[in-house]
Amino acid sequence: MGIFNALFGKSTDNVAEYIEKGAVILDVRTKSEYQGGHIKNAKHIPVQELGNRINEIKKLNKPIIAYCASGMRSGSATSLLKSNGIDAINGGGIGSLQRKLG
Repeated sequence: MGIFNALFGKSTDNVAEYIEKGAVILDVRTKSEYQGGHIKNAKHIPVQELGNRINEIKKLNKPIIAYCASGMRSGSATSLLKSNGIDAINGGGIGSLQRKLG
């Protein structure tokens, strides 16, 4: 396991598995980044707000695929979600995740 995976969890390798489980795609970029284009039906919660909105995510009762521009913020978001008992993976950057989603 590489250091990136150790810090941020598995990468987009499990995206298809999570989609099959009904995962919510979570965009953790800024409002302006989100408005500039996002993955269809993605829920938007900037990473800076995520800690205050954990209960909102828990109420979804679904696994989460987090993404951002490069995978760093979504890695932090994934760690936060997991530490709060939420099943989450880091979907990486938007471009990479869009390719995985087809």
